[in-house]
Amino acid sequence: MRHFLSIIAAFAFAISSALSLAQTAAPASHQLSPKAEQGQPIDAYIQSAWDQLSRSMDDCKSVVDPKLATTSILYLPANVPEPPEIVALEKSCNVKVDRLPRRIQHIGDVKPGEITHAGLLYLPNKYVVPGGRFNEMYGWDSYFIILGLIESGRVDLAKGMVENFFYEIENYGGILNANRTYYFTRSQPPFLSSMIRAVYDADVAAGHRDEAAKWLHRGFEYASRDHALWTASFHKAGDTGLARYYDLGDGPVEEMADDSTYYPDVIHWLLSHPEKHTDFLVSGPDNPDAAARAALAKSSCDISASVVCAHAHVDGHWLSSDFYKGDRAMRESGFDPAFRYGPFSGWTHHNAPVCLNSLLYKYERDLAWMAHQIGDPEEEKQWNEAADQRRTAINRYLWNAKKGMYYDYDFMAGKQSTYDYLTTFYPLWAGAADQHQAKAVEAKLKVFERAGGTTMSPYETGVQWDLPYGWAPVTWLTVEGLAKNGDMADAIRISRKFREMVNQNYECDRSIREKYDVITASTEVTVASGYKMNVIGFGWTNAAYLKMGTLLKTSGQPSEPIEIPHRECAVQNAAQ
Repeated sequence: MRHFLSIIAAFAFAISSALSLAQTAAPASHQLSPKAEQGQPIDAYIQSAWDQLSRSMDDCKSVVDPKLATTSILYLPANVPEPPEIVALEKSCNVKVDRLPRRIQHIGDVKPGEITHAGLLYLPNKYVVPGGRFNEMYGWDSYFIILGLIESGRVDLAKGMVENFFYEIENYGGILNANRTYYFTRSQPPFLSSMIRAVYDADVAAGHRDEAAKWLHRGFEYASRDHALWTASFHKAGDTGLARYYDLGDGPVEEMADDSTYYPDVIHWLLSHPEKHTDFLVSGPDNPDAAARAALAKSSCDISASVVCAHAHVDGHWLSSDFYKGDRAMRESGFDPAFRYGPFSGWTHHNAPVCLNSLLYKYERDLAWMAHQIGDPEEEKQWNEAADQRRTAINRYLWNAKKGMYYDYDFMAGKQSTYDYLTTFYPLWAGAADQHQAKAVEAKLKVFERAGGTTMSPYETGVQWDLPYGWAPVTWLTVEGLAKNGDMADAIRISRKFREMVNQNYECDRSIREKYDVITASTEVTVASGYKMNVIGFGWTNAAYLKMGTLLKTSGQPSEPIEIPHRECAVQNAAQ
């Protein structure tokens, strides 16, 4: 009976949220996704999508949040004069404009709970969003989007996005997960130095060397500040000398209000798999009184502070406060969710990841390069030393010579993971792998290669960042890592498979998606738990498609067709 009542409650909550969304006249997320014109070729679609996915502070659709059923609110930094375009936005879009409570210097200085109504954070320049429910500028999506924009000759738009990240560092304490108030406690994978170098190289190639050199000085300052976030005490992975993902907030994340079944789904899964021993569940009444609420606020989450928390229970079971810390850290990683760190990655914050530390290794080499460009040999030396130290730690804790792969390291348990994950190719892309290590990892490509490119893992767990799903950003990093280390044959083959899959599905439903089933080479996904949508857009898929196309054109090798499963075109009931 209690299970039935919990289902009814969740259904009522979903209906209530939908009604509230309708009352505020917020457009559905599919209305925020690009549409293909009749007969439009895929390359033309991608070029037009950059404009359809662009947002700015003089555009009504920019302030809409498809994830929360609330009135649109735009927040300005506490100490910044109100820009002229905001006055117009407030009048024409029925948007409320408010100020943040105080100046922010570091991530976590202001907690989302201090903001009565969640809202968008002001950014000065136009930016490109991923698509669908993701109607804001994201930390790691933006790197790949920037690559795609540069590939499309949209360097000014790409540079403006990097400048927006400088603005976030200056006014919001760091690069946020995305520019919404509920992301004030976490960042996303650190790609800023790579963004800066991509724009710098594009400016130099266009003959703007002097302008690019001046801009690089600014970039170096902000990149140094962003890097410091990842060496702060809360991001340290014990005494390993490596970093971890970590969110300074507590309890369930606010943005999951539009997916009221996610956390109950996790609980249902844990209850149905008692053989998976975790500490993710705690007991508590489904209708707690004041005393039980106070106890749950310590052991699980605070019902009075979170609507999402209030619905995150099943038959007297709640998720532990430590699970929520891992869940939040997982979202900072961008891989949400996978089973890489236990069920639903609930132990993310206990691990030093291969991906994060490879990114930071490249970041440190990039900062050394920038210091050299601006003529600061002392800074150059310090950053190279930091990179050397990190590579030593990567080799000590993350490299497995016997298996010929990189694995994450659980610094709480003092042991290396055994979970094969596509991020093993990150050190190749970052330049952290030596020739022997690169060859060993290349030999393991068969663990991940499928009909449509590469899958994230060989484990079918029912969530979106494991088998059978493939994702454009990590596929591109894998391809570029292979190419950088001289393995052009594999890089070309994976690129052809991926592009053929994307193109074939575009011909079917005239859209480009967030993720693909790389076994069936289809956009038709059946995620069992967690996010079940497959959003149209999609920024990083567009970019990877373009980058792989350029790689194939410049490889000097013939473009032979790739055989992938043929998708029967049918009308999809696709969630957007």
